[in-house]
Amino acid sequence: MNISYCELREKEVINIFDGKKLGRVLDLNFDDKGQIRTFSVPGEKSFFKNFSQEPQVIPWCKIIKIGIDTILVDLC
Repeated sequence: MNISYCELREKEVINIFDGKKLGRVLDLNFDDKGQIRTFSVPGEKSFFKNFSQEPQVIPWCKIIKIGIDTILVDLC
């Protein structure tokens, strides 16, 4: 499967463990061979604050499926 970073950024990331929407892909991290190791999504927003925490880093191996509109991950 060939997919560009721009295409990944447009997809909503959803955790299948609890059904929570995690946001869209912010950044990718690569290993020395050029393969994607992790990607980042926005941190949780606090009810009392208007800004997000640090971005959540998700290992590439946690991806279950990349669909047309979503990326399903399993973060149990």
